[in-house]
Amino acid sequence: MILALDGDKAAYRTLLEDLSRRLKPYFLRRLFGDKSQAEDLIQETFLAIHTRRITYDRGMAFLPWVNGIAHHKLVDHLRRHGRETATPLEEDVPVSDEAEATDARMDVDRMLSGVSERTAGLIRKVKIEGQSIDEAARDTGMSQSAVKVAIHRGLATIAQRFGGKGRDR
Repeated sequence: MILALDGDKAAYRTLLEDLSRRLKPYFLRRLFGDKSQAEDLIQETFLAIHTRRITYDRGMAFLPWVNGIAHHKLVDHLRRHGRETATPLEEDVPVSDEAEATDARMDVDRMLSGVSERTAGLIRKVKIEGQSIDEAARDTGMSQSAVKVAIHRGLATIAQRFGGKGRDR
């Protein structure tokens, strides 16, 4: 944001692209997947960021400032259009937790992109969602041993790709 405030148009464009990737899941979750409303809210948030950029304190963290704007745009939208399609605000996770969760999901997606779709699915089911090996085997039609081997090899590939040694057994 600092570079964008200093007039760097490429940095501003990159900033908006990054923010779009962060804001889209935030709005989609709260609008039950309504893509057009989510896109509208992203644009409204961008407009607010642009018009209020002079109020941004360079000494403060940028994402909480953006998250606050996004949250207010969502609240305004819900007031205008009612709550029939949105998650009640009382059940919302705090905005800063959402940003962290989005970052974590993006990191997991990036890590899993280096293994086959089948292996990524198994790792998600067992290691992230907490499904048992037996459940994953039944869901996929694979043997328990095959599931274990696929997960082990997938994790080893990920560890190697990201500079780790993997786990020896």
